[in-house]
Amino acid sequence: MTFVPSAIAVKDAVARALREDLGDAGDITTAACIPADAESKVVIAARAPGVIVGIDLAREAFAQIDARVRCGVGKEDGAKVAKGDVVLHIEGPSRGILTAERVALNFLCQLSGVATATAALVDAVKGTGVQIACTRKTTPGLRAFEKHAVLCGGGRNHRFGLYDAILIKDNHIAAAGGIAKALKEAQASAGHLVKIEIEVDSLAGLEEALAAGAEAVLLDNFAIADLKKAVMLTKGRAVLEASGNVSPGTVRAIAETGVDLISSGWITHSAPALDLGLDFR
Repeated sequence: MTFVPSAIAVKDAVARALREDLGDAGDITTAACIPADAESKVVIAARAPGVIVGIDLAREAFAQIDARVRCGVGKEDGAKVAKGDVVLHIEGPSRGILTAERVALNFLCQLSGVATATAALVDAVKGTGVQIACTRKTTPGLRAFEKHAVLCGGGRNHRFGLYDAILIKDNHIAAAGGIAKALKEAQASAGHLVKIEIEVDSLAGLEEALAAGAEAVLLDNFAIADLKKAVMLTKGRAVLEASGNVSPGTVRAIAETGVDLISSGWITHSAPALDLGLDFR
């Protein structure tokens, strides 16, 4: 794992989530029902197996609501859990615990779901040497955290945004006037540290991209037979990334074609949240 969101990013994300939940009036339910001096001991526990991510965000949620709430870590980010495993031990003012509960769980459930989905794909391609990567299809405002969750699930990070790599997609090609023209323009303008990848949707497109000097090619929605042909045609001249129709049921067959990388938007935009809950003890 090489990327962990900064403490500043954690504080900011939590503050925005709490502001959204509390509005201007605060937690009127807890204030109405719970005495100000009440104290509680609770745990956040897994209700299904998976990979845990979001511990720092959950702890920060409780800390921002009430610094007197104490959190003992049962599992660190990247840890595999079974049903019933305790992720956090929490104690302190009951009002603070109840007010921060949903925001803490939202972060934990969402990010743990991403890590768990990633791990499912990584496990499915074991032994093939193929890497699983994420995409920019992330939840607005949570990209850094979802990228971290992918790493915790054993995957790799694709580009973080439009700013750190050039990925020439079908609409760029259409607007630029063709594969070779788009690639030539990108090669002429990119700095020496900027990676260039181009997307193609056919074997003919792949041949054109290779002839134009492509070093990385995204094979978009290729059939399995065409992925195999693409690998044979390329002969190691470029990194090949397969994308489209990637799921736990299809990913092994895609990996066995010999591509270098498989990217999946599903692991971030459609991963089921991991079921976690806060229980009073």
